[in-house]
Amino acid sequence: MHIFSVILSELPQFLKGILIAIKLAAGLLTFGFILGMTMAMLEVFGNKIISKITSFIRKLLWGIPQIILLLLVFYLPFDMNPMIAAIIALGLCSSAFQSQIFRGAILSIDPGQIEAAKAMGLKSWKILLYIILPQIMILSVGPWTNEFSSEIKDTSLAYVVGLIEIMRQARYIITYTYGNSLAIFFFAGLIYFVLTKIGNTIFFKIEDLLWVPGFEKRRE
Repeated sequence: MHIFSVILSELPQFLKGILIAIKLAAGLLTFGFILGMTMAMLEVFGNKIISKITSFIRKLLWGIPQIILLLLVFYLPFDMNPMIAAIIALGLCSSAFQSQIFRGAILSIDPGQIEAAKAMGLKSWKILLYIILPQIMILSVGPWTNEFSSEIKDTSLAYVVGLIEIMRQARYIITYTYGNSLAIFFFAGLIYFVLTKIGNTIFFKIEDLLWVPGFEKRRE
């Protein structure tokens, strides 16, 4: 019963960590979304040189461990807030994966739609805005759910730059309660599971709302 009373008494501290983790996940996923979408567009629609450069950057970001990138960004010669550093570093990693989600969605669009739009006299920006982007959003929701799940768990790495998220809070609690490591880490893991499950449920609902006949829909 002692460990349950410890966890119960430390719930406010865990709640602080949860809020920080959610804020970090929202920031890095947004940053990764914008950069990833840009990279996907450049890789698919850019000329040969731009496409190759973008592909090289994507592979480079794939190849650098997230914890290394976190430290590299944090120790840049700037007075950078740990939250900003974590959003940039983890967002860069996420952008490489998100770019492939969007790239796959773009390539799955029937080229005939774009040719038909050009034949009708639509300008490139209108084709992008009214034909390509809406389909990308519908096609990407399912695969993007995996990226959300991954990044929620990866927020635990942000403790290395001093961000007091769920794992850092767990370590603090273990330190000043003199032990209970197994139970505290198990509870922290349970928090990540619940956050992931809630997020996945929300995104599956969004996918259901956006679904139109003719598009594949992912199921649990």
